[in-house]
Amino acid sequence: MDVIKIGQFIRNLRKERSLTQREVAEQLHVSEKTISKWETGKGFPEISLMLPLCNFFGISMNELLSGERLDEKQYVENAEKNIISLVNDRTTPRRKVIISSISCFFATLASLALILISAFFVTQVWLRLVMIGIALIVVISNVAVILLVAVSTEIYKCDKCGEKFAPTLSAYIFAPHTFSRRYLKCPHCGKKCWDKSNIRK
Repeated sequence: MDVIKIGQFIRNLRKERSLTQREVAEQLHVSEKTISKWETGKGFPEISLMLPLCNFFGISMNELLSGERLDEKQYVENAEKNIISLVNDRTTPRRKVIISSISCFFATLASLALILISAFFVTQVWLRLVMIGIALIVVISNVAVILLVAVSTEIYKCDKCGEKFAPTLSAYIFAPHTFSRRYLKCPHCGKKCWDKSNIRK
């Protein structure tokens, strides 16, 4: 991804609508400084802000990541390029989580498209089942990738002894959890508690 190009694209979209950075910031509930960082390529929108940003400017996620408006042919070509560049990007753990989430988003869209096509346009039952099966495999494999990325990037701090540790994959999957905490057994003190997750640096 070219963050400079994406930043210029965001700035051009804003100027097309004759908006100030402050007005865009107010709509997205972020600071004016955040918009400035995006537009200068010194920052990149968090995953939670990408869809609101796209909806606000009337663009697709693929166009945002490409840094330009795309026709139908370019859309398909750039979707593949964006996913490949995201997979190959050697970056920080926080970005890896964002990247895996975006990849899963695109794969889920593709899976939904397969299911819709099989439901409305495919008449042969066996072919419909095959397409639905492929869609499910894609979704399941992407969920697995997200879990592996999360386990490799998240670290937990024990509320009892204060030590940091990385849980095993099985502990990570099966532990009761909220958005930011998991009920895990600390390998240092042996006690179970609701530990807060942090992204490794």
